[in-house]
Amino acid sequence: MSGLKHKIFHRDKQISSSVIRLGLPVIASNLSRTFMSLADMAMVGRLGAAALAATGMGAMLTWIVLSFGISFRTATQTVTARRLGHKKYEECGTALRNGHILSALFGIPVSLLGYFFADKLVPLFLDDPDVIAMCVDYASIAFLSAFFTTFGFAFQGFFTGIERTRIHMNVTIVSNLLNVYLNAGLIYGREGIQSGLSSVTGIDLTWLGTLWAWYPFPALGVKGAALATFIASLWMAIHYSFYLLAPKIRRKFNVFAFTLNKAMMKRQIKLALPQGSQEMLVVLGYAMFYKILAMIGVIELAATEVVFTILHTSFMPAAGIGQACATLVGKYLGEKAPDKAETSIVESIRWSTIIMGTFGLLFIFIPHHILPIFTNDPDVIKIGIVALRLAGIVQFADAFGMTLWFALSGAGNTFFPALIESLIMWIFFLPFAYLTGVILEWGFIGPWIGMGTYLFLFAAILLWKTLKGDWKEIEV
Repeated sequence: MSGLKHKIFHRDKQISSSVIRLGLPVIASNLSRTFMSLADMAMVGRLGAAALAATGMGAMLTWIVLSFGISFRTATQTVTARRLGHKKYEECGTALRNGHILSALFGIPVSLLGYFFADKLVPLFLDDPDVIAMCVDYASIAFLSAFFTTFGFAFQGFFTGIERTRIHMNVTIVSNLLNVYLNAGLIYGREGIQSGLSSVTGIDLTWLGTLWAWYPFPALGVKGAALATFIASLWMAIHYSFYLLAPKIRRKFNVFAFTLNKAMMKRQIKLALPQGSQEMLVVLGYAMFYKILAMIGVIELAATEVVFTILHTSFMPAAGIGQACATLVGKYLGEKAPDKAETSIVESIRWSTIIMGTFGLLFIFIPHHILPIFTNDPDVIKIGIVALRLAGIVQFADAFGMTLWFALSGAGNTFFPALIESLIMWIFFLPFAYLTGVILEWGFIGPWIGMGTYLFLFAAILLWKTLKGDWKEIEV
């Protein structure tokens, strides 16, 4: 514990450079994903508050189940990084195959169930008939991308675990550019694309119209946004597969062997289940948070969706630092160098705080310049300014909590963070949001105060757990 406190004030340049070397490509890929989401939001936002609310809820519902797939990334990355430290390279390839088997067993049924039962699921979370109809259109198609998305998660865990994060960057940027291109034409259609994109404030997207002049595509609205996501997810899985053909990867890690390591599979399942369950509970919790906001009003729900999308500009880059941290922690523990693993955590927190803190200041001081990029509805902007400023205040705590979540996961402790976040979400945050926002009629402000408190509590408890140091003894 004292060693970790000492490291806070003494920067390790070598490990700090390793964090950035591994993290920068993931940051670039995450930023491209963020900009894709921002472009999506800007495009859908032109369709009105109802379309914005429907797309936001549809995306949230698909992520309730897709979030479980993140655990396949973590399990694959944790085992791969530890085996890299052990210099057992072929077992890194085994971890990838296991990850893909788990992805298929989960992703295929989820895709089919979501497609056929979206019309039964959506009304459980929304009341407005117009918003429900659009949300069903979006979610039924978006669910079909579940298999390809979870397949991509396993790839991401493998390539990050073997410290080839540039591959993840290349694949993500290409697929995100494809998604933006498809969104432009499929949402507005060839005839409406120029007028639709010209109304987007702050981002010049009109050039996309010339790329859709070759065929008279019809305007599909929110359904077009979902179809673009599906095609981009399919391409991502294909693009990742191409990199396995590279001799340095194919031979060193023996990625095309068809052997099955049952013991390793059990380890990956043991790592995945707590985190997958947590991710589903947390995303389900956010869906309930959306439902609470929907009970307050459609404008409040639309503003929340816009603000959440903007928050990705700080969250996703810092998540890249977190993934780098998880890889370094796993590798150094595999090399029996726990002090270096500890230093990796400190340096990662330092960078995450710089990134999220910088964005937080922007959210606090210039929200009135940021929000009009994504919506031209004055009521949405007015409410969104309050939420964005509150979110900016808690960016520093979120930087700690998120980085420590990755660090403990990289060490092989996925149970404790999963338990703590789920408990805080369901025992405190959601009841507080409902009590203040609906029963006490505080309106929009109550649920957002609850969110800030939830993030502070999570960060504080994970900091205590990390300082305790028992994560250094975990075998993976």
